[in-house]
Amino acid sequence: MIDIFDKNLKQSFTEYLSFNYNEILKQSLKIIIIYSSLTLLIFLLFKSINLRTFDAFNLSLSIISSGGFLPTNRIDYLFESNVSKIVLSFCMMLSFFSLFLLYNLIFYTKKKTYFLSEDFNLFVYLLIIISICFVFLNSNNNFLIILVAILSSVSNIGISFVDTPNNLLFIFFIMVVIGGSFFSTSSGIRVIKILSLIKFSINNLLSHTKPNQIYSNKVILTNESADKADINKYFFSIIIFVISLSLLTLLLTLSDIQFEKSFKLSILTIMNTVNSSMFELSNFDFYNLSFLTKIYLILFMIIGRVELLTILILFKKFLFKN
Repeated sequence: MIDIFDKNLKQSFTEYLSFNYNEILKQSLKIIIIYSSLTLLIFLLFKSINLRTFDAFNLSLSIISSGGFLPTNRIDYLFESNVSKIVLSFCMMLSFFSLFLLYNLIFYTKKKTYFLSEDFNLFVYLLIIISICFVFLNSNNNFLIILVAILSSVSNIGISFVDTPNNLLFIFFIMVVIGGSFFSTSSGIRVIKILSLIKFSINNLLSHTKPNQIYSNKVILTNESADKADINKYFFSIIIFVISLSLLTLLLTLSDIQFEKSFKLSILTIMNTVNSSMFELSNFDFYNLSFLTKIYLILFMIIGRVELLTILILFKKFLFKN
């Protein structure tokens, strides 16, 4: 997928400009080892705060995969202390950043600084969000609950505490749509795409005021500017998201679901995020949905995870080679 999608992103993943069989095998093995190691790390962290082995194992698999299969209906009972909430927040960050972040930090060299480019931008983005919430939205001294909700949203996990403030609903949905790292298990449009589009748009506006000046579309720590073709793909992926969101909302509304709930559920479905109390959908009845409605949700979950643009590019590459 990466080989046919984006050259710049691929360069932060491997030094090879095109994959061959040996490189694919090498990178696949590295992903399996890193993924398993992170899962074990999360499991050990949960055991350190005295969670039951089953609960720790269940949650470690759910969090590393940005899923939401919980061993209990309310995680409030599992993470009652402030220390446990901090541990939970840290574990969810592992699903937000690139799977290769810890690996790249351990084997860091100055020649491979661009390997950390996306994660650096993600860190700045997350730091700004947390700082704003801590300064302006911490009126009831429930910052740790808000922190868990923020990290659950940006990593597309979706789990939250019952006491999560409902007045931040819009902010949580925006963070769900933005998502996390391109090489993480989270979904979303991806932060690096949005940053590239914003920079490209600003540069185009500035070029009209100062046409003789050269503007670079390079994102911080990257070696090359974003290619025009990649920018077009980013923009097209956002258009596809809007079309998918509108279509699924329409289909759910025609299935006798209220428009507001249809819209919320469509965002969470396309972004593969579990519904919970912070999205005001915790009591939504999935069991009594019609068979056709469930098919809609399943199809759009697949489209949201794989990305429709990737499917279209695959069709173009293998069916229309000429």
